[in-house]
Amino acid sequence: MQAPNYFELFDIPMSFTPDPSVIKQRYLALTRKYHPDFFTNDSAEAQSEALEQSALINKAYKTLRNEEATLAYVLELKGNLTVNEKYTLNNAFLMEVMEWNEALTDALMEDDEEAKQKAVTAIEQLQQNNYETVAHLLTKAHLDDISEEALLQVKEYYYRKKYLDRILAANK
Repeated sequence: MQAPNYFELFDIPMSFTPDPSVIKQRYLALTRKYHPDFFTNDSAEAQSEALEQSALINKAYKTLRNEEATLAYVLELKGNLTVNEKYTLNNAFLMEVMEWNEALTDALMEDDEEAKQKAVTAIEQLQQNNYETVAHLLTKAHLDDISEEALLQVKEYYYRKKYLDRILAANK
């Protein structure tokens, strides 16, 4: 059996950036409709189904309200991302990031606040540049007609973003 589509469950268009207020509104409505407490006098089968539906609603809500999780989810739905995929980033990008990561590590070891800030700023600028390459795609209201090429650009963005986020988080 195919897993339900969270966008269909919440009755919203597929998007990399769904409206948080709409997500919350639909979540609350679905929670009221399927909360297991409302099925205590029903059959064991109905109670079990309500419990499963409630768990699915919670999982969908958790995914759709998290930017990175939604991005990965859409890419999975579109067949462009698989769980535990080994994705290889562009060598030029990796070399540039490696240089800034080494500069950041050295600055932290030497307790050089100015050098640290310079490296952090450079990495944050890489993040911004990375975002700008796909901003027009990420903010698209509907993804019904998104091309394969555009999805591949978003996939590259996704992996670069994760990589840069890890570097910044590890060096705080």
